[in-house]
Amino acid sequence: MPFGLCNAPATFQRCMVPIFQDKIETSMEVFMDDFSVFGSSFDQCLINLEKMLRRCVETNLMLNWEKCHFMVTKGIVLGHNISRDGIQVDKAKIETISKLPPPTSVKAVRSFLG
Repeated sequence: MPFGLCNAPATFQRCMVPIFQDKIETSMEVFMDDFSVFGSSFDQCLINLEKMLRRCVETNLMLNWEKCHFMVTKGIVLGHNISRDGIQVDKAKIETISKLPPPTSVKAVRSFLG
């Protein structure tokens, strides 16, 4: 989606859920503009990836291949390290937040919360 559109990430996700509803939670996850395809084995991952890519072709979705990462065994998603060991908070995020000065006004609290 083009940058600058109001509510574009939420709109995009609302479009992706119906397209992949039969695959979400069983072989893939969709969050905003990210897809994560997974499986219990390498072969199952390939099968699930093929199904996801076929669905993209069927629905005329275009992927930016420069942003695609295939067959990774670990990564950072939403400030969490995801790997074979499970899900753990990214320690770099904790360190960054712990170094922030405490908010001293309502405006500062609102700014911190986004």
